[in-house]
Amino acid sequence: MTQHQQTEFAAFLLRVTLGIMYLSHSLVLKLATFSLAGTAGFFVGVGLPGWLAYVTFAAEAVGGVLLVLGVKTRWVVLALMPALWGAIIWVHGWNGWVFTAPNGGWEYPAFLIVVSIVQFLLGDGAYALAPSSTSDRAAEAAKPATRPVRGATA
Repeated sequence: MTQHQQTEFAAFLLRVTLGIMYLSHSLVLKLATFSLAGTAGFFVGVGLPGWLAYVTFAAEAVGGVLLVLGVKTRWVVLALMPALWGAIIWVHGWNGWVFTAPNGGWEYPAFLIVVSIVQFLLGDGAYALAPSSTSDRAAEAAKPATRPVRGATA
């Protein structure tokens, strides 16, 4: 496996893992654990509008599916990052670093921001259904094949 193939596969693994994380955070935490109404109540309790909980839930669920499938990965991670910044600013920032603190600390959303930036930089990776832009694979395929000339030179 070439270095390029390893990088493409690594970006794929990161993309799928990040997508599953967003899906589980949306479906398991916001929907199954707290319910959407409960999540909206929490948002109101921290000074945010209740409707934003529904938007956040939908963004995380749809964004997670798009990441798993590899649909416009770079744009999806950019679109999801404001929710992570909001989580730090309005919810977790004053609770300290450790996420096990009451109401959770800020290291988990901060880590996800960094992972999202890395995903943006790496791109879609292998097996993407709708790449964000011209992928490195397409650029490599478009290059003319050249081979080093062996032997005497002129």
